[in-house]
Parts: sequence; structure tokens; C-alpha cells
Amino acid sequence: MKKVSIVFFTLVFCITAVIAQKKNEVLLSIDGTSVYSNEFKRVFNKNLDLVQDDTQKSVEGYLELFIDYKLKIAEAHTQKLHKKNDYIKEFSKYEEQLSRNYIFEDKVTTDLAREAYERGLEEVMAAHILVLTTYDDTAQDTLVAYNKIKKIRDELVATGADFEAKAKEVSEEPNAAESGGNLGYFSVFALVYPFESAAYATPVGDISEITRTQFGYHIIKVLDKRERGSEITVSHIMITDKKGDARTFNPKERINEIAALLNQGQTFEDLVTLYSDDKNSVKKGGQLNRFGKGDLRSTEFEAAAYTLVNEGDISKPFKSEFGWHIVRLDEKHGQASFEDKKAGLEKRVAEGSRSKMVVSAVNKLIKKKFGFEKGYDHGAFIDGIVANSVLNRRWKFDSVSPADDKLIFTIADATYFFSDYAKFISERQMTTRAYKSKSRLLKDFYDEFETQELKRYFKDELERDNEEYASVISEYRDGLLIFDVMNKNVWNKVRKDSVGLNKYYDANKKNYQWQDRVGGDVFTTTDRVMAEQVIQHLNEGKTAKVIKLELNTENKINVIVTSGIFEIDARDLPEGFTASARGVSEIYSEGEAFVVVNVRDEIPAGVKKFEEIKGRVMSDYQIEVETIWVKELRQKYDVKVNRKVLKRVKRALK
Repeated sequence: MKKVSIVFFTLVFCITAVIAQKKNEVLLSIDGTSVYSNEFKRVFNKNLDLVQDDTQKSVEGYLELFIDYKLKIAEAHTQKLHKKNDYIKEFSKYEEQLSRNYIFEDKVTTDLAREAYERGLEEVMAAHILVLTTYDDTAQDTLVAYNKIKKIRDELVATGADFEAKAKEVSEEPNAAESGGNLGYFSVFALVYPFESAAYATPVGDISEITRTQFGYHIIKVLDKRERGSEITVSHIMITDKKGDARTFNPKERINEIAALLNQGQTFEDLVTLYSDDKNSVKKGGQLNRFGKGDLRSTEFEAAAYTLVNEGDISKPFKSEFGWHIVRLDEKHGQASFEDKKAGLEKRVAEGSRSKMVVSAVNKLIKKKFGFEKGYDHGAFIDGIVANSVLNRRWKFDSVSPADDKLIFTIADATYFFSDYAKFISERQMTTRAYKSKSRLLKDFYDEFETQELKRYFKDELERDNEEYASVISEYRDGLLIFDVMNKNVWNKVRKDSVGLNKYYDANKKNYQWQDRVGGDVFTTTDRVMAEQVIQHLNEGKTAKVIKLELNTENKINVIVTSGIFEIDARDLPEGFTASARGVSEIYSEGEAFVVVNVRDEIPAGVKKFEEIKGRVMSDYQIEVETIWVKELRQKYDVKVNRKVLKRVKRALK
């Protein structure tokens, strides 16, 4: 989480690698390194609303933040953090992700996304027969597998034999003997792309052509096609069952009590407000964003939601990995348009099994844009120098003699040689999956090598030619450096400094105070008469457990009890609650609910124990350590501000 927040923090400052222009004056320098006025004006205009401290919203105030940020970047370079392998790997991931927004802006991605959208309007039920073979198999073994699946298909087509029985007999899928190859209903992105394409292309009742995937050869019989369910909007009440919850009630028991209150006529929205633990949806009456089948991370929740038929239907309590829920169906939607789903579909195209098609198309575009020329055939030479030990990740590359080191290809004015590919093989073998065939490995590695160099050349040119891309990639570059330099000089330092942390706590105890607290039971009911009965029972000395048993029945929940220790302004206590002494409170009205509090203990305001507040103390101590560190950076580096340029900047930003 901290790394994500630092990347966001970087976006706030939008530090960019600025290409100096004639009108771009030097605003300041740090040890002689120039920072230009255009850069400062851009970040000021873009991010001023995100600055919370009013004293930093002036040009001078914001400039101080800007300088502090630049000093941290300078210190990261001084400590050579930009040369660490972890940083280089992490930045490469960001660069790859960001460049896709530019590299994949082509027709093939949109076409594949549109195809996925149209296919996704229906579901296919299919069965298949599989003959196993991998891309590592020899040509002879592959041919044997192909001939086997062809014979099976020819027999089925000619005789009309039962597909399920045949699958149980001959399919090499592990579970085929029981399932008969039946995959049930599926839609787009559920299976690998070649299989999906064959299934959608085959009419109901027919058997597909032979289809190859990474698992082997398939034939597919399409059993049915049906319209896919539309998206829905639901609301829910959630009771978390996470460990460490300070409340003493049983989550399953509480959700059943809420279900009973719903049956008794209490409104869904009121119960959401009173009891739901999903803070994100409470303000919207428990309502969640619309979703379709396969969109949620919880299959249990999705399944329960889709069993509801009519708008307004409410589910029985059920459990998911997030807790206990009651769900209400609010609306059934029509199918979302392609434009509405385009961005998400394109992202899935780029990340899923369709990505190879996109990569191939992108490579062709880059080659066409910049010019690509093949050199000498590398096959025989590379096969000769790469030993079979590469399959065990143990091949060692020494060198290629100048006489043998021929040109393998060119991209514009960039040249690549046999030795470049050999070095790639030497490094790539350490992280590759297991291969059985050296020839297959070398083919795959060459495709990766060519793709890598094409994309690298494209990204280098993109950063030189596209100012928008250059700005954003610099934000990530510096953001990751900020994370590393802060981790080394602040966060990690604080984590290890237990003595300093305790000293900081002792010196600042006044900042870590409990408000007045009460220990007791909170009784909630929708019936004032019941609230009066709660008071009567409490005055008779009955416990919360006994009162709950006496006032509630199997068929009707009249009162819900929450026990624990609460600060006076806690959500569990009624608004305006004050505790002047132990005992039973008056009846508080909360919307449609009535609340009675039985105060067993009064705990006066006081200092929170270190163990109770350690996380906050550590956060505050980090701020102090960072403040001291930044002051040291101010002394270490020579910062010069051009006051004349600053005046012009102020006029421009006024």
C-alpha cells in the first residue's frame, strides 16, 4: 500500500523530464541541475486543489514542497538507488504497462475487444475430446496426436456416434471419464482464445474442426447457445466476521436477527444504516455498482444475487469470504453498450490469451513505422553454440568472435547481432519455463528477443518524441525512487528504532488520549414499548443475554444488543449520548429506532497505552524523522531560486 501511495504522491507533483524550450526559463537549480519554470507551472496548476495545507497553496508555499521533492530525488541518485536491480525491474513493469496505452492504440485491439463484446452477449454449452500434446513435443509425436484426434473426429462425423460416450472412452482430459468432456456453459475469456473461437464458430449440434491449444488437440461439440444474463444492481447488508473485531456478538446470529427484522417490516435502508459493516455502501443505502456474471471477486455473492428473480426480492442470509450478507435485487439492466465496456475489454484483450495476436500485430506496425530489415540467418549458428544444457538453465555464453558475429536485424538505424541474441538466451534461460525441446526454446526465445527490441526501440523513440508520455513515464520513474529513498531513510529507520519510537511516545503522550468511554450494552429496537421493557428488565437486574432471550422469539426479533467498550462519540452509541453515571440511560430516538444504553463501567479520559496506539505513534514519528531528514538535505544541497523568474511565474499563475 505504501508503494501505491507514493506513486500517487508522485502524480500529485507530476515531476517531469522537461525538454527545455526557448521560453522555458530556469526557475531553480539543485547543485547545478536546472529545474524549469514550465515544469513548476504545470504541476502547480494541475495539483493545487490536492494540497490540503492552506499555507502551501501560494506559489511560495508550493515551491517549498516542490523543492523538498526534488531534493529527495537528488538524494536517491546520490545513493545510487536508480541502479538497484529491484528498482530497474519495478520501473520496467510500469514502463511496459504505460507504453501499452500508446503501442496498443491500433485497430486489432479494438477489433478483438468488439469481437469479445459480441461473443459475450451469449453463453455456449460445449463438450470436448482432448488428445494431449505440447509445443515442446517433437514433430513426430505431434503428428501422432493429430492423426489420433483426426481419426476420432472422422468416426464421429461419419457414424453420428454418441459424443459423450466417446469422450469418456478416448479423451485424455483428466476428468473425462466422469464428465464426458462436458464443460457446461461458458462465455468470453473463460477459456483460451483458440478454444473459445472454435466453440463460438461451431453451430449447435455440430462438431468443430480440429483445434490446437497449449494443452493439445481438441474437437468440440456445441450442445447449446443461449443469451447471457444481463447486468444487475443490488443492495446488501454485510456483517463482517473478521478476526479481531471488538464486538462480542456472533456474526451469523446477527445477520439472522437482521433477516427477522426485515420480515417484520423494518426497511432495508434503515437496517443498512444501523448494522451494515460495508462502509462504502452504507451511504447509498447498501447499493453496489452494477455488475454482470463473472465480474465480482466473490462467486458466492454473485450466485446469490443472480438467484433473485424480481426487483425487490431479498435473499436469505448467506456467507461469502467477506462475511455474512443479505442481498436485495434493485434493478435488472439491459446489455451495456460496446462503448461502455470498451476500455475494460481492451484491457482484458491485452492481458489474456489474445495478447499474442496483439503483440504480433503491434510488431508489424513498429516494423512498418520505423523500418525493419532481416540480416543473416542465425538458426544454424545459434543452434551450434547453444548446448542442450540450456534446457536445465545451465548453458554458459562466452562470446562470439567478430568474424561470426553477423547482423541479425536492424530497426531504423539500430543494429542487432548474433551476440545480442546469444546474451538474451543466456539471461532468459534463468527464468524460463521448462522446455523439452531445444529447437522450440530457441524459436520462442527469438520471438521474445525480437519483440523486446522492437518495443524497446519504440519506447525510446516515444519518450523522445511524445512529451505527454515523457512526462508520465518520468512521474513513475521518480515515484519509485521516492519510495526507495523514503524507505531507506525514513520508514525502515523508524521500524528499527524501537528506542526512539518509545521516546517519541513518552514525549507526546498528550496527543494520544482516550475520550471518556463507557463499557456496557446498547439495546436497539423499532418499538418504543420494547425500549421501555428493556429499561424495566435492566432495573430488575437482568443481564443483556437474559433480556435478549425474553424479548425475542424464534419468529420475531424485537431487540438487538451490542456489547463492548465505546468512546462517547462512537457510532454504536446514540447521537447526543452522555454518561454521567453508571446505570440505565433514557430512551434515545434514532430515526425509526429506539436506543437504550446500560452503562456498566465509566472509563475516564486518559492516555492511550503504547500498545493500543502503536501504529499512529509510528506514523507520527515517521513525520518527525522525515522533517529532520529534509532539513539535512536542505543543508547538504545547494538550492538556488531565480527570483526574477519566480516573479514572472507568480504573475503567470495569479
